[in-house]
Amino acid sequence: MELILWRHAEAEMGEPDEGRALTPKGHKQASKMGEWLDRNLPNTCRVLVSPATRTVQTAEALGRKYKIVLDLAPESSAERILSAAHWPSSREPVLVIGHQPTLGQLASLLLAGQQQNWTIRKGNVWWIVQRERDDQIDNYLRAVITPELIAK
Repeated sequence: MELILWRHAEAEMGEPDEGRALTPKGHKQASKMGEWLDRNLPNTCRVLVSPATRTVQTAEALGRKYKIVLDLAPESSAERILSAAHWPSSREPVLVIGHQPTLGQLASLLLAGQQQNWTIRKGNVWWIVQRERDDQIDNYLRAVITPELIAK
């Protein structure tokens, strides 16, 4: 299975937290990353999005159908996100658009075997793959990409 973690792009400060919108820089970050993901994601990829305004706006930059999932809200947990993504049994890749610190905690759980407070920066993507070789199951990091590294 492939699990792609996309942290929402830069958002305005303010309250309520769920209503914060992307800044102009955030829209540019989301647009760049959305174009890159659209070129690289399989057509069968499911897209799951937190209900927060900034994550929905980030998802819209991808230009694909997406599903808003309450279990991806800012106060979620790594375990709830894994359950929503049907990890590791999903047959198709899953893109999760969510928040810190939960995405970093999820990445550490899958890659290091224990939940730690890793940082995934705004607008960045971490692409994690689970594979089976010689009856051994392991997870590896296929890619980490930032909007700044994507050519214009």
